[in-house]
Amino acid sequence: MSTTLAVRGAAAVRSPSGAPGRPRRAGHLRLVPQWFLLPALAFYLVVVLYPSVAGGLYAFTDWRGGADAGWTGLENFRRLLADEAAIASLRNTLLIAVSLTVVQTGLGLLLALALSSAIRGRNLLRTLFFAPMMLPPVITGLLWQYIYTPNGPLDTVLDGLGLEALRQSWLGNADIALWAIIASVIWHHVGMSMVIFLAGLQGIPEELYEAAALDGAGPVRRFWSVTRPLLGQATTIVTALTMTSSLKLFDQVFVMTGGGPGVSTQTLSLIMYREAFVYGEYGYGSAIALVLTMIVAFIVFLQISVTRRGEVEA
Repeated sequence: MSTTLAVRGAAAVRSPSGAPGRPRRAGHLRLVPQWFLLPALAFYLVVVLYPSVAGGLYAFTDWRGGADAGWTGLENFRRLLADEAAIASLRNTLLIAVSLTVVQTGLGLLLALALSSAIRGRNLLRTLFFAPMMLPPVITGLLWQYIYTPNGPLDTVLDGLGLEALRQSWLGNADIALWAIIASVIWHHVGMSMVIFLAGLQGIPEELYEAAALDGAGPVRRFWSVTRPLLGQATTIVTALTMTSSLKLFDQVFVMTGGGPGVSTQTLSLIMYREAFVYGEYGYGSAIALVLTMIVAFIVFLQISVTRRGEVEA
């Protein structure tokens, strides 16, 4: 009996000394999920971060793709300010961004409001409006290039409506070519804006509309006092996505006009591509890319600031 008690006592004495081993093991186990993040982190560092930093540094050099890259300071940016084609590209890019943001946001909201009501075939209509988003931008550009061809589908429709006087060289006229591209981009992306607004509308409680109706508010008043404020986040998402994507617009322009006629449809993304990969001016192309990145970052920062200020005021 005494021997048994002695063994139990010895075990009790030894157990505290072994206890610290368990927390250390638990700590190692907690680190296991973080180890799985290392491949993704390495991929980000090698594929995203390093090229971005290197591209930013090349903007201050005269690098032409070889081993040597001489430091030129701000020379590439001074060249950019003196380049009439680059200034025209910047003007076209900003015009595209503003036009697409205004029209696509407004049209997407109107479609969402119309298709959120109880109308027949609304699911089919939602699908039809969203379907163009499934097409790659290059395919969209080729499709609309065919639509705009002389004696093509658009001219045929105008002839059938007795509007022959409106026939144009849609992509060959410097005054309307940019607007023709903008129309094709709206057709391609307005479905996404509609879906985002539809999601926002479904999150608005029906009781708010019922209470507003009991107070005598009509449809316009209900939209202005109930729908509009509660769609603030959806509107911010739509405008941010539209603005950033339109500032980087490349595919449709490259396929449909190549920047022509002249420089009437040339964008910053297109001139950046040409300077870097056609003419081999990688340093100058990197400078254009850096300017475009700064413009996008500034606009995104501005939108986030406005959104947060609105949330605080609300």
